[in-house]
Amino acid sequence: MPQATTALLEAIERETGPAPRWSVVWLHGLGADGSDFVPILPELVRRDWPPMRFVFPHAPVRPVTINNGMRMRAWYDIRDFDFNAVDRADDAGVEESVAQVEALIAREVERGIPASRIFLAGFSQGGAITLAAGVRRREPLAGLVGLSTYLPSPRRAADALVDAARAQPVFMGHGSQDPVVPLAAGERSAQWMREQGFDVAFHRYPMPHSVCVEEIRDLAGWMSGRIAEG
Repeated sequence: MPQATTALLEAIERETGPAPRWSVVWLHGLGADGSDFVPILPELVRRDWPPMRFVFPHAPVRPVTINNGMRMRAWYDIRDFDFNAVDRADDAGVEESVAQVEALIAREVERGIPASRIFLAGFSQGGAITLAAGVRRREPLAGLVGLSTYLPSPRRAADALVDAARAQPVFMGHGSQDPVVPLAAGERSAQWMREQGFDVAFHRYPMPHSVCVEEIRDLAGWMSGRIAEG
């Protein structure tokens, strides 16, 4: 869990109505920023949903090894193109980002949204942080959403896994033609989470490293189910 000194990340916020009753914290991918997924809201949000607050934080700027050390917004350093490499993800960076995301979730709780009505979502590298943070949750969230992503360092995740986390449903979507995060990497992560007791809905789409209308429609339906239960 984050320490009290964890600084809040800057973020873009959008509310679908007054006095939001639900929140979604949405993490962007490598090299993007919080504005990346704001445009999907008209396609995602359904008219019968209660008022919601969407929080789109900006990742810190850091050098990324696989991009020749170029500095860009990133949730952690990526040291290797090989998804089977043990040290592909910078564990310290993952830990830092998980703490920063937990601080954002804590702020939503302080603003009156219980953890059970907060979704944590992310695309690509942001999705990796979503899954890494999700396995550690001692107070379950409404759900975890990982798009075109994978779980970094499964062994480390296994050590961090807590029983309460398994109560969180998981939606994962992946492109069958993804050249950035191979479909197999996403499938392995989904299988690992199922083996740990998570309820994982995994969807495949004929697309590259991106999102598509069908995926957003499926995600909206999945979220509607969680909202109805809450």
